[in-house]
Amino acid sequence: MPACVPARAAESTRTKRMHQPHSPPPNRPRRFHIAGADLSASIAVFLIALPLSLGIALATGAPLQSGLVAAAVGGIVAGRLGGSPLQVSGPAAGLTVVTADLIHRYGWRTTCAITVLAGLTQLGLGCLSVARTALAVSPAIVHGMLAGIGVTIAVAQLHIVLGGTPQSAVLDNFRALPAQLAHLQPAAVSVSALTLALLFAWPRIPGRAGDLLRRIPAALVAVTGATGAASLAGLTLPRVDLPSWRSHALAGLPEGPVLGIAAAVLTITLVCSVQSLLGAVAVDKLAAGRHPHLGRSDLDRELLGQGAANIASGALGGLPLAGVAVRSSANVQAGAVSRNSTMLHGVWVVVAALLMVPVLELIPLASLAALVMAIGIQMVSLHHIRTVTRHREVLVYAVTTLGVVFLGVLQGVAFGIAAAVAVALHRLARTRITHEERNGVHHVRVRGQLTFLAVPRLSRALHLVPAGADAVVELDGSFMDHAAYETLHDWQRSHLARSGTVALAGRAGTPITMPSLSSPAVTEGQEPAEASTCRCRPWTPWRNHQCERPPTAQSGGRPGTSEAGAGPSAQQLARGISAFQRNTAPLVRGELARLAREGQQPSQLFLTCADSRLITSMITSSGPGDLFVVRNVGNLVPLPGAESGDDSVAAAIEYAVEVLKVRSITVCGHSGCGAMQALLTSEPGGVQTPLKRWLRHGLPSLERMAGQDRRRPRITGREPADAIEQLCLTNVVQQLEHLGGHESVARALGEGDLELHGMYFHVGEAQAYLLDASDEGDVFGRVGAAGELRSPA
Repeated sequence: MPACVPARAAESTRTKRMHQPHSPPPNRPRRFHIAGADLSASIAVFLIALPLSLGIALATGAPLQSGLVAAAVGGIVAGRLGGSPLQVSGPAAGLTVVTADLIHRYGWRTTCAITVLAGLTQLGLGCLSVARTALAVSPAIVHGMLAGIGVTIAVAQLHIVLGGTPQSAVLDNFRALPAQLAHLQPAAVSVSALTLALLFAWPRIPGRAGDLLRRIPAALVAVTGATGAASLAGLTLPRVDLPSWRSHALAGLPEGPVLGIAAAVLTITLVCSVQSLLGAVAVDKLAAGRHPHLGRSDLDRELLGQGAANIASGALGGLPLAGVAVRSSANVQAGAVSRNSTMLHGVWVVVAALLMVPVLELIPLASLAALVMAIGIQMVSLHHIRTVTRHREVLVYAVTTLGVVFLGVLQGVAFGIAAAVAVALHRLARTRITHEERNGVHHVRVRGQLTFLAVPRLSRALHLVPAGADAVVELDGSFMDHAAYETLHDWQRSHLARSGTVALAGRAGTPITMPSLSSPAVTEGQEPAEASTCRCRPWTPWRNHQCERPPTAQSGGRPGTSEAGAGPSAQQLARGISAFQRNTAPLVRGELARLAREGQQPSQLFLTCADSRLITSMITSSGPGDLFVVRNVGNLVPLPGAESGDDSVAAAIEYAVEVLKVRSITVCGHSGCGAMQALLTSEPGGVQTPLKRWLRHGLPSLERMAGQDRRRPRITGREPADAIEQLCLTNVVQQLEHLGGHESVARALGEGDLELHGMYFHVGEAQAYLLDASDEGDVFGRVGAAGELRSPA
């Protein structure tokens, strides 16, 4: 719509056109469009899904077509209806053990019926909007469940890899391993070994050729390579057998005990839902940087989509399905931009199942078993073990894993939940409180959670701190109930009223605050009631970062004084020091102690104006020990010499270059500089005040700006706003030339040990500009846009 057409006029025009007799019908349906990125991603995911689906079906003991059915339904139905556009669903390794047990107990047709019932249960849960509740399950339980399933899969498939047949129970598989090792089949072992070698070596091919080859999925390369080798070698091995689709078994009525069927439905629902929802969250994190327009997944809709897909898969004789991490991550990394890639991969599976049966029947079962065994081993993640160990939940992880391996998935998860509850209760009930004095400071340390059960011990420890003493309370926990809070709050108020100091610290000494005593205005001798009126917060803009409170009526002295006889400036200074000691000192104490031991080793000399609005550490994002700072009025560098020199600045330059061995010197000017304004407006002659005598070092900058033989410094994209800004820019360039006149600087520049940089900071814009001295003149460019800095000296 043209910008000059008013909105109402445009709407009226559209309305008239809609009523014209020969106008095209409104709301013409849009043509279906598939992005090229989705098409290529769908092919990549299909090439991964095809061998995995057959391998998982083999591992469960189900008809091999059931894996293809589940893959196709997961792509088309879950991809279309689910709430996570880029998550790919299909037969998952996490469901292998559960499905194999159901087939062994109830048969294939009843297992399909259980899958349908589980899908209906998922639909019900999705309608109740309880998807977020599944995320409340401890990650240690989820990772333990997957690890237990992975161990079970790996042990079962190892029998096929060795040329045998797996048993139905995990313990039976363990017991049968020695006999299987004694009677292994060389052909099956060789095919399996080739599959594993290709699977693990393919992603590690180096060089530019490796970058191209790694685009082909490793699973496809492994199975294809093993199949080709077995065919060329003429090995006699059991291979994939896909019967005619006419004999494919569909779901039947569930047959078996009601409680057993109900438990099976609950198990399938739990595993499918948790795995899919956690997978959706993981895909969100993976796709956040690539596709921010997609937003976060709708978890309730995802649960509805998974339910509908399980209903369709079970009814059509397919395996139960869930979101699969391997295919989903491949989908994102392949560049998919919408759910079309997921749906298309399901279409390719359908095409393969109908047209590629002769090719699929060449695949040795040992190759598929090796592929699934590798997936099972990878489900026992060392990263997850380290994470649960760091969070002190290794017991929950171990109990869940062992329960799944030896008892079953549902029983293992139940034991894991019980262990998690027991660990949580143990942490709440077990609290250690100690008191000790170090260097005159009393430390009360609380290890664990603060509940009403620990209040008597907390009270005893706090009352060991003498009145008026410095105290630090370290809370090494994440929970505090109301009774413990009131005890700590009352003691803190009382201790402060008796001229003591209190610092609250969290784990590793991190400072924390109490809700009503978080103000940095509580200083020695100040009543807590007075402190409660302070409105300061840690990141209040510093213009307002002074505690502004109404004047007290008790002040009987002269205006501007308090009861203690200190003026407002002294109070402000004391409050600032107190805030530093309480909030900042605990964070920097370790670093400053190191600097005190090792001495200062700054990387650069930063010479800037004494203007109060320039905060060097903020502008340069530097910390203690990074900058050797020299500040003076006008960021001037007097030329060396008996008459015009200034020993203070020259001494700082010599010390920085000769002793501290700085690698660079930066001269930083700024907008609205009062010194430059004084240079422009001052009249010659008159009384020579200290300020006028100092500003004579800026006269060369004034002469440089007035000269016609040089190009004036400028800012990229615009001219200086006024004469003051022009002089500020010129002064930076001039002072860099003055730096080159100092012997120590000139020598370091000649030896290549020093660089000079110019910088201009616009206060109102909070924008820093760096000087780029080139053949086109002295140009100050925005940070990130300027080229390599060169010294005008």
